[in-house]
Amino acid sequence: MDFYVQSLRDALESATEGLTPEQLERRRGEKWSAAQILEHLSLTYSGTIKGMEKCLAAGKSLATSPTVKQRVAAAVVVGLGHMPEGRKAPERSMPRGLPASQVLPQIWANLEAMDGAIARCERQFGSKLKILDHPILGPLSAHGWRKFHWVHGKHHARQIEAIKRSV
Repeated sequence: MDFYVQSLRDALESATEGLTPEQLERRRGEKWSAAQILEHLSLTYSGTIKGMEKCLAAGKSLATSPTVKQRVAAAVVVGLGHMPEGRKAPERSMPRGLPASQVLPQIWANLEAMDGAIARCERQFGSKLKILDHPILGPLSAHGWRKFHWVHGKHHARQIEAIKRSV
């Protein structure tokens, strides 16, 4: 497993360690529960898998040219490792109500499958080529995708840690 993906898994395992299904589903007002955060992350991993599989099926990169706004956003998130607060998740990654008992097995399966899909694209297209567009950050390389998911996942792991401290 790639360093960033393993580090992400470690952070999420640490954040969720000891939480019961009931605690995972507990909401804090209008904020997402830990289970919803995990489902959101899992959906982003499955989305990345689908995108990588499209690239592999096409036999080429599906990345477009980045806009200035995308370049800046990618520099902040992937370059600096900072996930800005307050951005609404894209509709396709919004939690759909997966039960807490299913969310952890699903996220680990999707994380492993995503790591494999990115690795296959990296082998086929190289490590420098931007292979697929992120909906906000624009085109990313295999390394960029891994680092994005690490930054994004660590951001949400901190939120889960805060939930854990409150229960």
